[in-house]
Amino acid sequence: MAKNKFNHSWLHDHINDPYVKLAQKYGYRARAAFKLKEIDEQDKLIKPGQVIVDLGAAPGSWSQYARDKLVGKGVAGKGGTEEGHVNGRIIALDLLPMEPIADVSFIQGDFREDAVIAQLEQALEGIPMPENGRRVDLVISDMAPNLSGVAIADAARMQHVIELALDFAQKHLKPSGALLVKAFHGSGYSQTVQAFKQQFVTVAPRKPKASRDKSAETFILGRTLKKL
Repeated sequence: MAKNKFNHSWLHDHINDPYVKLAQKYGYRARAAFKLKEIDEQDKLIKPGQVIVDLGAAPGSWSQYARDKLVGKGVAGKGGTEEGHVNGRIIALDLLPMEPIADVSFIQGDFREDAVIAQLEQALEGIPMPENGRRVDLVISDMAPNLSGVAIADAARMQHVIELALDFAQKHLKPSGALLVKAFHGSGYSQTVQAFKQQFVTVAPRKPKASRDKSAETFILGRTLKKL
C-alpha cells in the first residue's frame, strides 16, 4: 500500500513537473537537459568548435543540449533533431543503449572497463591532434551507478565512477578544459571535492533549479587543469 502511494505521488509530481513539460516542448528526452542548461548559462561551458565527451549519456538529453549549442541553437532547437551545421564534436558513452542523435558518436559499454575506455580513446584519435596532444575541451557526466540503498556501498560506487571521470579528464582534457560530474551529498562527498581541488585550479558546486529539492544530487565543476 505504501509503495503504491509512493508511486502515485512520484507520478503526480513527474506529470506536473515544469521541467518535464519543457523537455516535451523542446524535444529533449529527459528533464536533465535543463540541469545542464542552467549550469552552462551560468558558467559558459559549451561553445562552438569544442570536443565534448558525455559520460553516462543515456537517454541522451545532455548530448542533445550540447549538440544544439554546437549548432548555435541552445534550447531553441529541437533536441538534436533539427538540421544545421555542427561546429564541434560530441562523443557519448553509456552502459545502456541510446537512440541515435544527429552528429553524436555513441559508444555502448561500461566506463569502468578498460576495453570501453580504450574504445573511447580510439574515437578521440580520429580528431585532429592539437600541439599539446590533448583533444577534449569538456567532459560532462550525469552518470551514476545502480544504487543498492546501502549508503556506504553506494557512496563507494559513486566515488569510483567520479575517480574514473577525473582520470579520463587528466589524460585527455586540454589545459583550459572543464569537467562537470554528478555527485551526491553524504559519505565521500568531501573526498570527491578534495580530489577535484588537487586536479583543477577552480572547483565549484552547482545545484541547478532543475535538480529536485528532495534530491541529494549536486554537480561539481572543475576548470583549468593544474600542472601536476
